[in-house]
Amino acid sequence: MKFTETLRNIWKIEDLRKRLLITLLFVAVYRFGSFVVLPGVNPAQLQALRTSASAGLLGLLDMFSGGAFANASIFALGIMPYISASIVMQLLGIAVPYFQKLQHEGESGYTKINQYTRYLTVVILFLQGPAYIYGALRGAIPGGFWDWVLPSTVILAAGSMFVLWLGERITDKGIGNGVSFIILVGIIARLPRALVAEWDRLINAPGGLLVFLIEILFLLLVTALAIMLVQGTRKVPVQYAKRIVGNRQYGGVRQYIPLKVNAANVMPIIFAQAIMFIPITIVQFTAKEGGGFWAALTNSNSFWYNFIFALLIIAFTYFYTAITINPTQMAEDIKRNNGFIPGVKPGKKTAEYIDTIMSRITLPGSIFLAIVAILPAFANMMGINAQFAHFFGGTSLLILVGVILDTLQQIESHLLMHHYDGFLKSGQKIKGRTGSIAAY
Repeated sequence: MKFTETLRNIWKIEDLRKRLLITLLFVAVYRFGSFVVLPGVNPAQLQALRTSASAGLLGLLDMFSGGAFANASIFALGIMPYISASIVMQLLGIAVPYFQKLQHEGESGYTKINQYTRYLTVVILFLQGPAYIYGALRGAIPGGFWDWVLPSTVILAAGSMFVLWLGERITDKGIGNGVSFIILVGIIARLPRALVAEWDRLINAPGGLLVFLIEILFLLLVTALAIMLVQGTRKVPVQYAKRIVGNRQYGGVRQYIPLKVNAANVMPIIFAQAIMFIPITIVQFTAKEGGGFWAALTNSNSFWYNFIFALLIIAFTYFYTAITINPTQMAEDIKRNNGFIPGVKPGKKTAEYIDTIMSRITLPGSIFLAIVAILPAFANMMGINAQFAHFFGGTSLLILVGVILDTLQQIESHLLMHHYDGFLKSGQKIKGRTGSIAAY
C-alpha cells in the first residue's frame, strides 16, 4: 500500500526519523506534566473544577492546555500567555517606532523582540497565576498567600515557560512549529473524551446511533471546508520577458503568484481567542460573576461573545495579512527578475494591483474564517455535548487542520529531498499554511 510504503521511506531517512522521535519524546514529556498536580492540592477537591471546565470558555482553556487546566497541573496556564504577549509585541511593532526599528534589524532585532516577548509573558503569567488559583481553585487552596499562593504562582509560571521551551525545541530539533504543535497535542488529547461523552449522551436515546453518525459526517464536512479555507489560493499571472543566454534567445515564461484567500491562516482566530479569554480571567481573579453584557462575554454561546469574536477575527485577518505579505517587495522582486503582470505597469502600479487583489480576497476569506469559528455555538444550540461541540469548527478544528497540514508538508519535503514520493500521487504536493508565496 502507498501509505505503508511512505511510512517505510520516512523511517529510512535518518534525520527525519530522529526529528520524529524527538518530537514524540517532547510530546510525552508535555503530556506527563499535564497530570502533575500542584503541591498541596487535594485531587479529591478538584471535581468541581473538572465539572466547570467541561464547557464554555473554561472548556476551551482546558482544551488548549490538554486537560492540565482541570487537573490543577503545573502546566495549567499552558501556552496562551505567550500568545497574548506575542499579540502585544506585534501591535507595538506597528505603533511604537523603537519596535518598528527592531523589526527591520534582521536577526538581531528578532532576538530582542523575542526576549521582550518572554519578559512580557512572565508578567502575564504572574497576573494569571493568582487569577487561576483564586478563581478556578477556590475551595481547594490549602494555604495562605505567602506560604502557598505565591509559591504556586511561581510554579505555574515556570511550568508555562517550560512548555514554551518544549515548543521551541520541537521547532529546532523536531517537526513542525513547536508552539502550534503543543496546542495541537492538547486539542487531540481532548478529542477521545469528547467523543465518548457524546456517545454516552446518544446511545440510549431513540435513533441515537443515527444522530451520532450524522454528527460525525457533519464534522467531516466542516473539516473539509476548513482544509479548503487553509489551502485556497488565487493565482496572479506573471509574464517574464525574453532572455538572451549566450547567443541564443529564449521566449518569455508565464508563471503565477499564488495569493492565498486566507494568507493569515489560523493566527487571527488564535489572537482573537486569546483576547476573548481576558474577561474570564478577570472573573476568576475577582471570584465574582458579573451580569448583563459582562456575563455575555464569559459565555461562549452568547450572541455578543460570538459577534465580538467574529469581528476580532476579521480585523486580525487583515492585520496579520498586512504584516505577512508585502506587495511592494513582491513587485520589486518581479521587476528585478524582468517580469510583469500583463496589463499592469511594473513597480508601484504592480504593488497597488497586488494589494487590491489581496484586499478583495481577504474579505471573503476572513468572513468564512469567522463563520467557521463560531460554528461550535450553533452546534451547542442544537444539543450537541459541549465538549464535542468545540470540534465543529472554531479554534480547535482550524488549528488541528492547519498544524497537521504544515507538519505533513515538512515531512513530505524531507521525502522529496531524498527522492522519495510524497503522501499524494506523483507530482502532487501537500499544501500547508505557508504556501509558496515566500518566494516572492
